[in-house]
Amino acid sequence: MRNINEDTITGAVLDRLADTPDPRLKEIMSALVRHLHDFAREVKLTEHEWMQGIEFLTATGQKCDDKRQEFILLSDTLGLSMLTVALNHSKSAQATEATVFGPFHVPGAPVLSLGSDIANGAKGEPLFVNATVRGTDGKPVAGAVVDVWEADAEGFYDLQRPGLDHAEGRAVFQTDGEGRLYFKAIMPVAYPIPTDGPVGTMLEATRRHPWRPAHVHFIIQAPGYETLITHVFKDGDAYLDSDAVFGVRSSLIGDFRSQPAGVAPDGSMQAGPFHALDFDFVLEPVMQAKP
Repeated sequence: MRNINEDTITGAVLDRLADTPDPRLKEIMSALVRHLHDFAREVKLTEHEWMQGIEFLTATGQKCDDKRQEFILLSDTLGLSMLTVALNHSKSAQATEATVFGPFHVPGAPVLSLGSDIANGAKGEPLFVNATVRGTDGKPVAGAVVDVWEADAEGFYDLQRPGLDHAEGRAVFQTDGEGRLYFKAIMPVAYPIPTDGPVGTMLEATRRHPWRPAHVHFIIQAPGYETLITHVFKDGDAYLDSDAVFGVRSSLIGDFRSQPAGVAPDGSMQAGPFHALDFDFVLEPVMQAKP
């Protein structure tokens, strides 16, 4: 097609996609083209503005490395991550809700035995977590693999510590025969997401704060159940209602109880104050395809 103009360009691009063999890819690409073109028409996008957009996306990619995922951060702060979670993880009323994955998970965290301390040098007040993992039928889920990670008392993950040669504040556990999960950690604190990249520039330009409420991350996997990616948030945190990545769910707010020095839940003596969290995770069973 020649002499394409603003009224015919969208149809021309869609025609070029007509022979896409994968129907789902064709659906996604066609919708993407339509919405992008409609967006440009709606705001009357200038060439200069689109070049600024290209430079922003380029800088976002350039900020990514094996320890930093700026595109996940961008998706999170635009609410797209949480939207896809909501679209894909509709659960029964009994099941624990999912929330955003975040940019600070890494595979291969140390596998520790129940009761171990995940801090491994990370600074923070002691936190003792006692949890159970069960199905919606109330039965305990034995042998569930639980990936846990959190920031330290200064709001930094180990990935954000230059030169650190070992994992801190992260571990993988397996529930016991009664579906129990228990370990020692550090009390989470609210922290700002990284603002030294394009996402930070966007937040500043739109007068948004970068703060996330205090939380601990969990991924729970077990055969026969949907994988659960979630957080447990600290009750009373100042940012529960303005989380920079829109990830808070009321059902995920936990009671991190402050305790004076003395006997901890694991029986150890604590010379200073500590905290305790009890939480029940309920997994959604995998739906069996009908014959």
